[in-house]
Amino acid sequence: MTMMDCSSWFSRLRCSRPQGFLAHVITKVCLGVLLFGVVWSIAEKECYPGGNLFGIIILFLCAVCGGKLIGLIQLPTLPPFPPLLGMLLAGLVLRNVPYVTEAVHIEQNWSAALRNIALAIILTRAGLGLDPSALRRLKAVCVRLAVGPCTVEASTVAVMSHFLMGLPWVWGFVLGFVLSAVSPAVVVPSMLLLQKDGYGVKKGIPTLLMAAGSFDDILAITGFTTCLGVAFASDSTWLNVLKGVLEVVGGSAAGLLLGVFICFFPSLDQEELVLRRSAMLLGLSVFAVFGSHVAGFSGAGGLCTLVMAFLAALGWGTEKGPVEAVVGRFWDIFQPLLFGLVGAQITVSTLDPITVGLGMACLGTGLVVRVLFTFLMVFFGGFNTKEKLFISVAWLPKATVQAAIGSKALDMARVSGDEVLVKYGLDVLTVAVLAILTTAPVGALGIGLAGPRLLTRDPEDTHADRKEGDLEADAETPQKENVTFESKL
Repeated sequence: MTMMDCSSWFSRLRCSRPQGFLAHVITKVCLGVLLFGVVWSIAEKECYPGGNLFGIIILFLCAVCGGKLIGLIQLPTLPPFPPLLGMLLAGLVLRNVPYVTEAVHIEQNWSAALRNIALAIILTRAGLGLDPSALRRLKAVCVRLAVGPCTVEASTVAVMSHFLMGLPWVWGFVLGFVLSAVSPAVVVPSMLLLQKDGYGVKKGIPTLLMAAGSFDDILAITGFTTCLGVAFASDSTWLNVLKGVLEVVGGSAAGLLLGVFICFFPSLDQEELVLRRSAMLLGLSVFAVFGSHVAGFSGAGGLCTLVMAFLAALGWGTEKGPVEAVVGRFWDIFQPLLFGLVGAQITVSTLDPITVGLGMACLGTGLVVRVLFTFLMVFFGGFNTKEKLFISVAWLPKATVQAAIGSKALDMARVSGDEVLVKYGLDVLTVAVLAILTTAPVGALGIGLAGPRLLTRDPEDTHADRKEGDLEADAETPQKENVTFESKL
């Protein structure tokens, strides 16, 4: 066959190549089979049913499929359901179906390691996503919205869990800070849809909620890591508190030093700068999370990662975008693993109905207090009653942070070997999973239903958003705001 004949044959073949949905499905299935085949060819026995790699691959593929299926559920005029629900349910099903549970088995140390890596990636994205200019502009209303509801809900849950579930005070606050974080994974996409249609844009409500969500999460993670350090300290109460303070100070100081270092290295004259910056940032983040465990200061690693990523983004300026994209790709891989592994931690048959009921009571009480306090926090922000009510409803969803840190206390308890602490850790994880399953869909539906009914629409100013710093000074003056927070958790 001559070269001309080959060219003509390929031209005819190109015209008949498969396209569309079927071709997309075939490609995805082939990639899944190829992933399993490559790992099997390297690890062999570990890829047989019951092996760790077999369990991880099957869990990953099922979590991805579960997320896709939930994402296909779309109702008119409502935001889509968050895919993370399907990922969580996939892990829950694999854990609780007879025979499947034995085949899809993942050892606890493997599971904990993967979830800690996912935590490092989440914290890195949170640090990179903080906008220093927004930090300077955000004034009283956003500070109140970020700090007030989070702190009050954590305290409420701590009190309720102490008296209802019998948790010690420090474990009550561990649970409280786990539950007090709002979920940007639910809030941000919903706010972007409303902003696209012009709802609440004049008052800057979408930007306000997306910006305050990051600070709310960081406060919750900081409180959680501090209380967790105190909970696992073996010294006296005052020494435990001092250790918690040292973890906060030490983690922040280490993050400051590493952040300044990574601003200058790798240097600007090096090749493949984005790849090297991404590798350096992610490597240091994972090392900080795992190294803090080895050093006995488990709470310091998360703060170190947050501070380091924020300072790195501050030093890189507008050049941080490509690094964020690389970190986002890693999150696309570890998100199904994280939610699938968290769901796989729960064995339904071993759950105590009383614990579930009391946990739901704590969660429900915390949410009611959060809604009421959020309404009060934006009372002097220049919003009308309907807008205040919408902000309160939009501040309910919980998902990503709960999945990332909800199982951390249980992992540490298992390492300690103390059965009492293991029970406390399992209680925290159980209530965290219940919070995701209940508040994520309810919050998404609440935002989608309440937005068009409670917010004022301005079709002529659809994508405009005012600066947050002017919210209190002049609530009626729209200004252009180009800051979006799509790269949040």
